[in-house]
Amino acid sequence: MEFIKEFSIILLATCRDVLPIVLLITVFQLVVLRQKIPNLPRLIVGGVYVILGLALFLAGLEKALFPLGKIMAAQLSDPVFLYGTNEAITHVDWTAYGWVYLFAAMIGFATTIAEPSLIAVAYKANEVSAGTISTWGLRITVAIGVAFGISLGTYRIVTGTPLYLYILVGYVVVIIQTIFAPKTIVALAYDSGGVTTSTVTVPLVAALGLGLASTVPGRNPALDGFGLIAFASLFPIIAVLGYAQLMEWKTKHTINTNTGER
Repeated sequence: MEFIKEFSIILLATCRDVLPIVLLITVFQLVVLRQKIPNLPRLIVGGVYVILGLALFLAGLEKALFPLGKIMAAQLSDPVFLYGTNEAITHVDWTAYGWVYLFAAMIGFATTIAEPSLIAVAYKANEVSAGTISTWGLRITVAIGVAFGISLGTYRIVTGTPLYLYILVGYVVVIIQTIFAPKTIVALAYDSGGVTTSTVTVPLVAALGLGLASTVPGRNPALDGFGLIAFASLFPIIAVLGYAQLMEWKTKHTINTNTGER
């Protein structure tokens, strides 16, 4: 009964959030375009499915994904696990958090591989490129970028270094790569950074950051707990641009080898 009550609250909140979108589309269709809404019964049924799906997803976040991320962060940063003692730790040794960095990389890779929006983008990229861009190749490249970014982000939380330094250096690298990377891959690389911050990745990564900042001595969840999502958006761009540059260099090297040029 308690879950039904909580789910009802989430369902009502979801209906409230979706209502402006429905009103906007309806008014635009009827008033601006002055056309009837096609397949109205089908659209209503689909809208009900969307609202129920969103409500169930939000309930799942509260009951499973957020607690899971916080529990894993608390366990991996427990002084007993890290230092073998239950005494209060005043000095943070970043080298002791190796399992945290590894777990962050693995959770970043796994959630990105399962990200529906990335799957859709990779499928379309493969379709419009006539198979030149591999679906799995793009997904794995982006996942590696997210894994590295999330791992580096947890290192930032542990050490307490300023977030803007990482972001500034990262975007300088992106700008330089954009100048020299193949122009046909630049737009896809930028989109690959955006699609990683969606339904699967964000909840776990956000929970991991907040949980880690809550358990590391001297860290403030409000100041240090956020920022991992920025890493998850930035480093896939670097990874895809780097992969494109590597493949371009490899292709040119192969052609030069076959033609006998140096």
